[in-house]
Amino acid sequence: MRHGNKKNNLSRTASHRKALLMNLGCQLITYKRITTTLAKAKALRTYIEPLITKTKATESKEVIMHNHRIVFSYLNDKAAVKELFTVVAPKVADRPGGYTRIIKLGARTGDNAEIAMIELVDFNEIYGNSIGEATETVKKTRRSGAKKKATADTAAAEETTTEEATASTDTTEEPTTEA
Repeated sequence: MRHGNKKNNLSRTASHRKALLMNLGCQLITYKRITTTLAKAKALRTYIEPLITKTKATESKEVIMHNHRIVFSYLNDKAAVKELFTVVAPKVADRPGGYTRIIKLGARTGDNAEIAMIELVDFNEIYGNSIGEATETVKKTRRSGAKKKATADTAAAEETTTEEATASTDTTEEPTTEA
């Protein structure tokens, strides 16, 4: 029975596991996306999400300083802590939780370990807000030809605006006279 064994030990001692999660957390904050095994990604999620939540408490200067010190005790990397509080915190300020996403990538060829990519949700351009805005502008119809036509019309409109912009820059230049 596994009574009280909520934490995944990752087949490591406590100090090794702490160092591993510390390094993975710093790399995740720095690069916004890392690839690791599925078990490590799941363990990292439970390690890093409370730290990201601590960046949202900004009532007073003392609270912010206290949270900086707490997060630094977990990460031991000044650059990662600064990145977390200055870059990551403003992007996740309105999100109530779920700051990371785990995507399974399949099995590793050498040892058949399950590989996964863990990333910060708000820093992904593929699944980001810009994709949702683009799909809202396209009118939904039942015919597939209308959708293709709508996307072709928007592409043509963008093309004409770029041509007009280049034409306006050409007209502002002084004409050269050759003698």
